Amino acid sequence: MEEMRLQKFIANSGYCSRRKAEELILNGKVSINGKIVTELGTKIDGNTNEVKIEGKKIMAVQSYKYVLLNKPVGYVTTAKDQFKRPTVIELVKGVGVTLLPVGRLDMYTSGALILTNDGDFIYKVTHPKHEIEKTYNATVKGIISDEDVEKLRNGVEIDDYISGKAKVKILKIDKEKNLSRAEITIHEGKNREVRKMCEAVGKKVIALHRAKIGNIHVKDLKIGEWRFLTNKEIESLKN
Repeated sequence: MEEMRLQKFIANSGYCSRRKAEELILNGKVSINGKIVTELGTKIDGNTNEVKIEGKKIMAVQSYKYVLLNKPVGYVTTAKDQFKRPTVIELVKGVGVTLLPVGRLDMYTSGALILTNDGDFIYKVTHPKHEIEKTYNATVKGIISDEDVEKLRNGVEIDDYISGKAKVKILKIDKEKNLSRAEITIHEGKNREVRKMCEAVGKKVIALHRAKIGNIHVKDLKIGEWRFLTNKEIESLKN
């Protein structure tokens, strides 16, 4: 095994994301051959060095798995939840390895979520510079006007930042029920971004579904079902 940075080795083991690994190293939770290491640039060979996190030995992963889940509402996107709520990990059984979610979907949002044990892949795909498009179907209270669409396309003010330019397409207007449905495609995917964008134009989201990540969609998966990503899909996300 070639030498690699400690945080990359930890991430590649599937223990946690690379960012979390860096945090663990800086907080003195990681040891190499019994000695605590706090330098992020430390390089190791996983075959000859014993790496432990808080006393637990970390093994190099032999094979990577990549899963696409059509997440139901009511599940949190985390490996463990302190409030004992159901997690997305409980839905992905029989893979044979410990998986981590790639990015997040809030508890009340359904749809496309990727899980993997490839920490390097998680780091690349979630890094803002890669700008992978995510497409959502949002059902909102009220009638979305052309003016609202224009504002969303140009970026709206949320909290302390302006959202990135979005692609917006109205799918349905129901004047009788005072509801609208729109397809919204964004790049960043900050915390609850689509919900906040809609609120910024005075429309409350009552249902939100992530239909696609890049070109990978979940329309052939029932809610709660998962499948392995194809090699072509994995490469499209990496590139």
